[in-house]
Amino acid sequence: MSTTILAIESSCDETSASVCTDGKILSNFIANQTVHEKYGGVVPELASRAHMQNIVPVVHTALQSANCQLANIDAIAFTQSPGLIGSLLVGTQFAKSMALALNKPLIAVHHMQAHVMANLIPDKRPAFPFLCLTVSGGHTQIVVCKSPTDLKVIGETIDDAAGEAFDKSAKLLGLPYPGGPLIDKYAATGNALRFTFPEPQIPGLNFSFSGLKTSILYFLKNAGTSNVYKEAFLADEATQKKFIADNLEDICASIQQRIVSILLNKLKKAAIETGITNLCLAGGVSANSGLRKSFTELGEKMKWKTFIPAFQYCTDNAAMIAITAYYKYQAGQFVELNTIPNARAEW
Repeated sequence: MSTTILAIESSCDETSASVCTDGKILSNFIANQTVHEKYGGVVPELASRAHMQNIVPVVHTALQSANCQLANIDAIAFTQSPGLIGSLLVGTQFAKSMALALNKPLIAVHHMQAHVMANLIPDKRPAFPFLCLTVSGGHTQIVVCKSPTDLKVIGETIDDAAGEAFDKSAKLLGLPYPGGPLIDKYAATGNALRFTFPEPQIPGLNFSFSGLKTSILYFLKNAGTSNVYKEAFLADEATQKKFIADNLEDICASIQQRIVSILLNKLKKAAIETGITNLCLAGGVSANSGLRKSFTELGEKMKWKTFIPAFQYCTDNAAMIAITAYYKYQAGQFVELNTIPNARAEW
């Protein structure tokens, strides 16, 4: 019997809805929020207000694009955690109201699990078990996936996420928000070997990016003469700005190369330790061209089978919520109407 899921994603600043039938995505509509650009980051209160304005037309568009009627929906899915609590509340309450009104089961989805499951959307899918490097603005994780409902984190950041390292480095360079994609853009024409930044020596499979950010900060403050804090070497502001302007492409390429090497060195270590040869990328930062290229090249060298979702499924989107919910539906993993969102829920 056919199963159709309506899914809603509202964990941060994108309002998204998707319709999925038997694991096939029929629509995936996203409304972005530009209100945050002038603030240099997402403002939680503004994000939740925008979700309230967007959610009805977004759901309507997703249903219309899929040529689907509400009567044909078998379950309503939503992002329960993690995320901005105000944003999560909008999607959660909307999904619960629809489920109650339509007398349909409700499926709660963990946002980071959904990023991993985005690799199951295309026809070319990884076989189980597979490893997934999940990289976003708020999370950096290595996940072992034994089945669609059996996922385990075996490595994660102990401080900042890789996406945060990209965005904060961009801010130090004077680039507008969101800066991560701009670093990727300028890096394309830069020399990644021009400048050297240290790689954190963190034992096991965990990551750390706070020290790298500090190194980049003092590298720029010293106008490239040192990436270690030394008061006597600090350049004046005009010298710093000129150094950045004259070397922007090479600086971006060098920063990107180091972040990518940190990620892939840990992933390689995880693959060797687990013996798993099916490797995936996921999360917003997996849209970075440097990471995608290096991941693919490393896969060829290590004889891995590599998988990367299409760009539209890398950033926050409801299609990944829908595909996760489809497998949860098959497993009978439903929640009650008294379910509440959680900003920081673990797996």
